Amino acid sequence: MAEEAVVHVGDSDFDEEILKADKPSLVDFWAPWCGPCRTIGPTVEALAGQYRDRIKVAKVNIDDNPKTAEAYGVMSIPTLILFKEGKVLDTLVGLVPKERLEAFIGKAL
Repeated sequence: MAEEAVVHVGDSDFDEEILKADKPSLVDFWAPWCGPCRTIGPTVEALAGQYRDRIKVAKVNIDDNPKTAEAYGVMSIPTLILFKEGKVLDTLVGLVPKERLEAFIGKAL
């Protein structure tokens, strides 16, 4: 059920899905081969379900969508970027505990 709360976006629909979103967005830049990305993935999905009504959660596969990753200066993954009203609010890089991710999301609410 929580997985349904996460949308997958890419180079072609990033602006429409994230920058023009009617609520804040948390974007998880990841890749399937990235161990820490796979570790934090279930936490991101759980929080997507928990905050479903207040924040949009999206995943961007950097291998398939290099333009978006490059546009936001993603140098290592996982990188989580918080967007509000079409602008970057904050960035979090690396594997972090759920509590830190919840506090991060709280900045946009």
